[in-house]
Amino acid sequence: MDTVRISAGKTKMIAHRGVSGLEKENTIPAFVAAGNRSYWGIETDVHRTADGKLILIHDGDLKRLTGGDGRVEETDFDTLRSISLLGTDGVTPQFCLRMPSPEEYLDICKKYDKHCVMELKETMPRETIRQIVDTVAGQGMLEQTVFIGFQFENMTALREMLPDQALQFLFRGELGEELIRKAEAYRFDLDVDHHWLTEAWIRQCHEHGIKVNCWTVNDPEKGEMLATWGVDYITSNILEAAPAGSASG
Repeated sequence: MDTVRISAGKTKMIAHRGVSGLEKENTIPAFVAAGNRSYWGIETDVHRTADGKLILIHDGDLKRLTGGDGRVEETDFDTLRSISLLGTDGVTPQFCLRMPSPEEYLDICKKYDKHCVMELKETMPRETIRQIVDTVAGQGMLEQTVFIGFQFENMTALREMLPDQALQFLFRGELGEELIRKAEAYRFDLDVDHHWLTEAWIRQCHEHGIKVNCWTVNDPEKGEMLATWGVDYITSNILEAAPAGSASG
């Protein structure tokens, strides 16, 4: 099994939680799989632990990914690191699969020269947001990082800390002019559910200097259509850009 290659044109492809269509999401194997392929960026999810550290996992609770109980933010870092993740079948624990630290993820992005796309999960206190920023900066990866998030408070705090940083406000639902005005006011780009996208709306964003990312696109025909519409980024579990001049598929 491998990725599905599409004609992406100038659209940048982002591996959603690593190549999560092949490897367990948000794990070192998923990040390395993306590093060894043509992806522009590797997306991941950052949580705060009970003892004030940072760890990478999508869900706020442990059930789906570990089979266990509890919440990430109520569990300390060492305990979380000791838990085996379930394999790609969602049933069998894999003793080699653990929740990565941000430093491990950043090291992989740096090694393979990929952009980091880091989603801040839950509403975070400013000191935690500063901790994330300092962690990325400490690895020398700030210029190669895009921060994304649904929580408007997180994104405005990031904008205050990082006036020139690439930030994408995540949005689910019907798209309209109010969202464009908000993005323009805070100099956010947008990362939206692809089901709501239209070619005209992408064009309107571009007229306001706003880049558009979309998630989570796994159908190759839809991916190629979005690329022809001029979407700036596509986030996918399995789609990868075909080399220039080659056929997709």
